[in-house]
Amino acid sequence: MLDIILAEAPRFFTWWNLLFLGQAMLNTLLASLLGCGLGYAAGFLLACLRLPPLGLPAPLRLPVILWVEGFRRIPFLVLLLLVFFLSQFARLEAPLWAVAVAAVALRMSALAAENVRAGLESVRPQQWEAALTMNLPPVTVLRRVVLPQAWRVILPPSIVHVLSMVKETSLVSQIGFIEITFAAKMLTQRGFSALLTYGTALVLYFCLSWALASLGRWAERRLTSRSPASPPAASPLPAP
Repeated sequence: MLDIILAEAPRFFTWWNLLFLGQAMLNTLLASLLGCGLGYAAGFLLACLRLPPLGLPAPLRLPVILWVEGFRRIPFLVLLLLVFFLSQFARLEAPLWAVAVAAVALRMSALAAENVRAGLESVRPQQWEAALTMNLPPVTVLRRVVLPQAWRVILPPSIVHVLSMVKETSLVSQIGFIEITFAAKMLTQRGFSALLTYGTALVLYFCLSWALASLGRWAERRLTSRSPASPPAASPLPAP
């Protein structure tokens, strides 16, 4: 088997094949980061809508909860095919990259909403009440008081979610979008060994995930080093 790989390597690692794999890797990065960025923006808004000081009244939060719980529990492949066939049914004629980005954004919006909600709720409610008592607008309280403390809880799982979505974009090959897995499949159909093509895909996924994880760790160190520590809990007053 090793002899076959060594014999195919000079014919496999040509300029055009490397360019094809590079374009597929760029498509994977585009679908992942653009979809995660849009999804995280939507998830942040959904999380804020569930906060009592900022969000909707309790009866009106049901659609937000259904959105989050629904898209969190639908398998990504089912969600991807649903977006793909709905776009065809509506005759939108959307390009495949747009379908991939939309599916990633929908999935990420639900994951980010739950993640951000947990982070914001980790800040003690007394800090909300104290800031609002000082007549600060709720948005200012969120931006200046709550978020600097919530980053420590929000950021680590956010990095994990982004890395997970990078790997889940391999399923986008099912609709014909040219990303790393689809490129490996096409090269296998051209007669190259599956061990060589999918082994190269494995290396590309590892390099992409490692680079994003390193960037996430750097961002986590920078943001958390600037975040103020939560104040200690107030001691209970003595009974009269």
